[in-house]
Amino acid sequence: MAQTEVIVTHTSLIAADDAARFVSASIREKLGESSPDALIVFVSPEYPYDDLLSALNDYCKPGILVGCSSAGEFSGRSTKNASISVMAIRSDSIRFNARCATGLRTDRSSAIQGILPVFTGSEHPEFPYRSALVLTDALAGYADEMIHVMTVETGGSYQLFGGGAADDARFHETHVFHGRRSYADAVVVLEMLSRKPIGLGVEHGWKPSGAPLRVTEADGNRLISLDATSVVEIFREHAERTGQTFNPADPLPFFLHNVIGIDTGDDHKLRVPLSLNEDGSVSCAAEVPVGATVHIMVASIESACDAARQASLAAIAGLRGEAHAGSLVFDCAATRLRLGRSFSDELVAVAEALGSENFAGCNTYGQIARGEGQFNGFHNCTAVVCAIPK
Repeated sequence: MAQTEVIVTHTSLIAADDAARFVSASIREKLGESSPDALIVFVSPEYPYDDLLSALNDYCKPGILVGCSSAGEFSGRSTKNASISVMAIRSDSIRFNARCATGLRTDRSSAIQGILPVFTGSEHPEFPYRSALVLTDALAGYADEMIHVMTVETGGSYQLFGGGAADDARFHETHVFHGRRSYADAVVVLEMLSRKPIGLGVEHGWKPSGAPLRVTEADGNRLISLDATSVVEIFREHAERTGQTFNPADPLPFFLHNVIGIDTGDDHKLRVPLSLNEDGSVSCAAEVPVGATVHIMVASIESACDAARQASLAAIAGLRGEAHAGSLVFDCAATRLRLGRSFSDELVAVAEALGSENFAGCNTYGQIARGEGQFNGFHNCTAVVCAIPK
């Protein structure tokens, strides 16, 4: 009978060799001498990536290794900074395939063409359920467009999930991993072709505050005006109306609690404001299109936990009755900053909804979730859960 085993482990041992040995021992405790088919690794920027990846390959001997740098790592209810979270998968019912492409900033068309051969589902009809883990350098931009191209080129036949690699909110340089090497300005995709359904859930827990606004000027991820008014004035007026403090010299505390929600008709796609520019514009974590209707959005600790719970329940429902082996979980670096120690409450909500602490994940610069029947792919401040069947 086809079977999938998922092993989750987590360590804050800082020496690369020691950390890799610990991870290997944890995996062997469950798999014995069998090697995992796939190793998915989330790593703090405090580690020497290539040294760690080489050691993990030597000790764990995975068929495929992928992963990314992150802004907080977790497994089960355990969450830390300066740590490594790992998921190992051995499966008779899932076929894995991976590919990495570089040059997102300089030649994004070539980069996306370089990654598309990873999608081999049409060659393997014996695996009817198609999913892919996508980890990308969100600082390079293009994430939303890239997910759209992947969706179109695969005829919408894949569930896509994952996130933007991070670097502990330094916003300097992020990396994705493939095999023994780390790559900046890059994207890596792990194809997962399965004989059983793989569940996917996505929820954000934010609600509109105030009247809708029209984006009257924007340039990529730089939001310039709303309703023909400087966006900094819009935020200042919103702060006064809602009794909040908005300090232009230090706007991030306000931004973390007041994000931009792009109206998609039945929901909002979130964009986190990151910095205030000298011209009064605001740089966001991803593009905000001119002409879009937006709201300033608000959330609470309770709504964030409930969103993670609902995403987890949706992922379990997506298994369509199959037993749960383990899950990958992604949430925003901004959510972790906003919630602080209360972020652990969100992980408790995930564990309760999944009925298991066998999950691993990290905080990312943007989350990727494109399920059946929808084309919105790149999100901010959103919980994404992928449930893997036994």
